[in-house]
Parts: sequence; C-alpha cells; structure tokens
Amino acid sequence: MFFGTDTSGQSAVYIADVSANSVRRTCFLNGEAACLRWSPDGKTVGMLYTEGIVGAIGPLSAAPRDTGLIADHGDPQRIALLDPYTSDLRQVSPPSLHVYEFCWSPDGRSFAAIAAPPPGNNNWYTADLYRIDASSGAVAKLLAPGMQISVPRWSPDGSQIAFIGGLMSDESIPSGDIYVIPAAGGHPRNLTSGIHMSPCWLRWTNDSRGLQIVAVDSGAVTIAAVDVASSTVTRIWHGSESLGAEYGNAMPNISLSNDGKTSAVVRESFENPPELWTGPIGKWQQVTRLNSNVSRTWGHSMSVTWRSDSMTIQGWMIIPPNFDSTNVHPMVVDVHGGPADAYWPWWPSARSLLRVLTGAGYCVFLPNIRGSSGCGESFVRGNVKDFGYGDFRDILTGVDAMQKQFSIDPNRLGIIGWSYGGYMAMWAVTQTDRFRAAVAGAGIANWLSYYAQNGINRWATSYFGGIVYDDPETYARSSPINFIKQAKTPTLIVVGESDRECPAAQAYEFWTGLRHMGVKTQLYVYPSSGHALSSQQSQDFSQRSLRWFNENMR
Repeated sequence: MFFGTDTSGQSAVYIADVSANSVRRTCFLNGEAACLRWSPDGKTVGMLYTEGIVGAIGPLSAAPRDTGLIADHGDPQRIALLDPYTSDLRQVSPPSLHVYEFCWSPDGRSFAAIAAPPPGNNNWYTADLYRIDASSGAVAKLLAPGMQISVPRWSPDGSQIAFIGGLMSDESIPSGDIYVIPAAGGHPRNLTSGIHMSPCWLRWTNDSRGLQIVAVDSGAVTIAAVDVASSTVTRIWHGSESLGAEYGNAMPNISLSNDGKTSAVVRESFENPPELWTGPIGKWQQVTRLNSNVSRTWGHSMSVTWRSDSMTIQGWMIIPPNFDSTNVHPMVVDVHGGPADAYWPWWPSARSLLRVLTGAGYCVFLPNIRGSSGCGESFVRGNVKDFGYGDFRDILTGVDAMQKQFSIDPNRLGIIGWSYGGYMAMWAVTQTDRFRAAVAGAGIANWLSYYAQNGINRWATSYFGGIVYDDPETYARSSPINFIKQAKTPTLIVVGESDRECPAAQAYEFWTGLRHMGVKTQLYVYPSSGHALSSQQSQDFSQRSLRWFNENMR
C-alpha cells in the first residue's frame, strides 16, 4: 500500500498486488496523509491524516502568511482508518489531539499514540503517550513523560509498550534511551540507562522478551539486542555507515523478518553509495547495483577523536582528492544542526556542500560536539543552558587537533552551518578571529527575540531550563548579537523567506549588527522557502558558500 496521485494531481491511496502484478486505487484523499499501517488482521489500514490541508505542514516547510486575526491553533493530524475493500475512510482519534506517531495493539483494538493538543509543530516537545480505542476513539493517557518521546511499539503479547525518550531537538531526529511501560499505564522503566550510544529505532522480538534496536554510536551505527528483564544490551553489528538514514532524519532504512534473523537494509557511507542488501544481520549480500557507476569525487573520510575539557569528542575529516600532506590545505568546519543531531557516514548528493567544498580543494571537518546524539543522554545534555560555551570549545579544540594531525593552513580556516550550525557560525565570529570566513545558514542571533518569533519555541525551554521571560539572562549570555562589537570575520548570512524554525528576522538582526560594525557581510534570502531548502536552492547555497570562502580565504 502506498500514497500516490492520479493524472489530475489528486492524492490517493493505492494497493499493489504483488502476485497479480497490479495496482488499484482504494480512495482519494482530501488532505495530507502519512504513515500507512496495516492492522494485525490485514483487513484495515491506519494512517495519519490532516483533512482539508494540501501541501507540507511540518516545521521544516514554508510557514503560511499570517494575516488577519492571529490565533495559536492548527489543523490536527488524526488517526484515520481505511477499509481497502469498500474505500470507506473515517477519522478515529479526537480533533482535540494532534497525533505524531502510532502503532496498532496486537489484537487490533487499540493504538499506542504519541500526541498533544494542537498546534502540532510546537507541542510535539511536550507530547504524551496515549492509548486510543480503534473503534470508538476513546482516549486514555498512559504517560506524561516530561521529555520528548518517539517510536512507540506495542509488544507482541500486548503487555508492554516500548518507546524512545530523551532530549530531542527535532521531531525528525529521534534519539534517546529505550523505555518500556505497562500497556495499562504505570511507571516507565529505562532499559538503556548509561549506554554510550543513542537508539533511534526499535522493534520487539516475537517472544516479547527483548528488543532489537538501531543506534547512532560515536558517529557510526550499531545494531543491538536488549533483554527486557535484565536491561542487558548486546551489540550485534557495528559499522561506519548510515543504513540509508539521511542527514537530518535519523530513521534508518531497515526491515527485519518476523523471527528477527533476516533483514533488508539500505547501506551507504562516505565510501559507498546506497544499495539494498539482505541477509542475516551483519552478513548481508548486495541485491541492487543501481549506483555502481557513481564515483566518489572526494579523497577519503576518517573518523577522528580529540579531547575537550574532560571528554573525548568524535567527528569526521573529509579530505579533497588532491590532498598532499607535504602542503598546507584550507579547512572548513561544518557544524551540524539540531543540536541533538550528529554526522554519521552518508553518501553526499551531487549538489551537496561536502562535494562542492572538497572538489574545490578544501578539507571539511564535521565535529560531533557535545549536545550531539551518539554518545548517550549525558552527552546530549552537555550543552543545556550552555549554548556557545562548552560546545564551541569542542570546535576550537577540534580545529587544534586537526591542525596537528593534518596539513591544515591556520590562515585559511572557515566555518559554516545551518540551523543550530548557523547559530554556531554566528557565535564563532563574535568570539574569535581564527576563522577567515563564515557562512551562517538559518542561524539564531538573539535567543530573546527568537523565542517570540519562531513557531516551535517549546524546544528551547528544554535547553534553557525555562521560558525566556523567567530567565532572560541565560538566553542573553548565549546570544551572538550581544557580542556583535567583537565581530571582524567576513560573514555570509542565508535564510529562507518563510522559515518558521529560524525566522528571517534573526538573519536581518545579525546582518544589521555586522554592517553597523563595518564587517564585510552579505544577506541572501531564498524566496518562498522554509527551513528546508529545495534541491535547486541547496545547490545555489553550496555554490554561493564556495564563492564566499574562495573570496575571503585566499
């Protein structure tokens, strides 16, 4: 079963009959839908459905125009049930809840759902765990976790529900610890407390005694087994790959057989383009060779570590194809977003920034600074109430380490980032003059004004320890605009016109401050764009950034 459009562009749900090699349409959709899930008996399909809405509605999409009377509401995303034989489609969960994720109970009578009252984009950060009756839509709250939660999974025996919980900065980047809770509600139990990796995917074993998980693990990937009774975690496989998960979306492309012994995965890395592999975990055989003619345009990738304060920090160094250790090379530090994201090996697209920079002879340094996923929840929480301080020290000590390990020209250092990475680029130019050029994409200049301007300000309270009006000093000490008089570095500022996560007003504020101080700067606003750029805009951003570095790092 899949979503598609007919010749007129009308969205619909289709069923593919593999044995008959045929496809039929089951129903048209008057709105946006996602997450098709067959019921356990195979007679009904559940989905997330926002009726009457056409086009992307998530936090990364372009924000609609605010005109007239402004209200804090939203069209709720609800669980809808589709009868694939009669084409009957009905919404089940109440309109008072925006449902983010759901799974069927083993008997098909209920759903475990992560949900919150509308508006959906903002309230994900305070979502709770619910049980929703599949027939009546009756709701029972199972847990108010006090943290971000994701990936609910009901045990096969119906007794427990597992989920991932932790400090998460983005809905698309689930990571944390594995918890289980009785299906009737009760106290959750942390099965992975203290592990030095960040689970991002899970499934139960058939006997309900264990879980199989995929975790970001120090910039790489681990598949592990978790014994529910003893909380023992056993690594099954570890590799410098991403299993098909894209940067900015940590959900891996993996499917396991019912017995959990055979799997299908999409494997990709800095060295190998994505292909489908199948077989026992860690003993896969390649099935497709669709990208066999795709070549790598950069030199090599290396996992690197260094010490910062009392911690070991991991990252990646990507060197250009013409790298010569007898000569010095320019280097650009590329800071990831999130902040609870991480760089792990993926195959960059033809238009990606990494390809463009390495193709022009730059080394690219990808640091997984404190606050990143991949080293456990304590590490993820390492930048709480400390943006711009410990995390920025990790960058500077990482630059020092790369200069010692590689032939890096200290007079040709640059920094770039998007979202939280854009904030770090803004912060960097107000704290040091080590960088000769900076590119701040969708950055945050002033946390105090940002709190009221953006559409998902609830994420900030988890990191700053409260709302801005109760503790403005904590927000102010991490705001680049308050240190603008120290800025000297040429800085290119880029943002989407309709970015609801990091509004364009933040870019204008920093640009105005730099101009007032006489610092070389440019501001470029992508028309009609949200927080995520289109493919064409991403290509332009890569080329525009390259020109800026070339111009200012000669």
